[in-house]
Amino acid sequence: MAGTLYLVATPIGNLEDMTFRAIRILKEVDLIAAEDTRNSIKLLNHFEIETPMTSYHEFNKYDKADLLIEKLQAGQNIAVITDAGTPGISDPGEVLAAKCYESGLQVVPIPGAAAVINALIASGQPARRFCFEAFLPTEKDERKRVLGELERETRTIVIYEAPHRLKKTLDELIHVFGGDRALTICKELTKKHETFMQMTFAKAVEYYKENDPRGEYVLVIHGKPYEEIRAEEVAVWENISMEDHIKKYMDEGLSKKDAVKKVAEDRGLPKREVYQYSIDL
Repeated sequence: MAGTLYLVATPIGNLEDMTFRAIRILKEVDLIAAEDTRNSIKLLNHFEIETPMTSYHEFNKYDKADLLIEKLQAGQNIAVITDAGTPGISDPGEVLAAKCYESGLQVVPIPGAAAVINALIASGQPARRFCFEAFLPTEKDERKRVLGELERETRTIVIYEAPHRLKKTLDELIHVFGGDRALTICKELTKKHETFMQMTFAKAVEYYKENDPRGEYVLVIHGKPYEEIRAEEVAVWENISMEDHIKKYMDEGLSKKDAVKKVAEDRGLPKREVYQYSIDL
């Protein structure tokens, strides 16, 4: 009988956030695959967990995943843990979980702390709809593409950032989102110096000119208001007359009726108002 892969969440700071279920699973499995064994041994020792451990990290995530799959197929139960938080979120656990599905193996999540969720719910930003970007890409072209996509994102945006890159990232983001866009800067979640600061990008940039970033950060950014997007869409047509706008769609093959409808949608106007400009076309 094949074994089960457990994705076990571990504390992101405060050890009291370790769940009873997580401790039990880590004691019962045959093997623990850890992102950094030197870091994880401290956690295991604290909870008196003596299960054997092996490394599973970014630089061996494909080859090691195949070895772990073989162990699972042989009947061993394996738990994956990250340095802090929930495996599979911006770490190699994602690869192993996908390979388990390809091999018909069972994957069981053991829930617990996740910085993205903790930051979101305590940020004061809208939490019903959000997108999670983890760490922004470091490759220049990919980073530019992602930031371009986020510029029109209406959902709340959650981004991770390291202290040594925070100032540079804020300088980039203010050009994408504007100085008036609201965000919450979350620092050292669940730890002694946990901090939440809600402000605008302009104020954030000014703040970190005087203060050096310390600790791990999560940025929770208010999405772009739909009204602002709509205003930008309407503004595109300000330099073209109503008649030329209608004629543009007719030249593309639409009937006059459909062209009027499209123009009304583009400009946010009633169709009857737009129709008056189409009579002589």
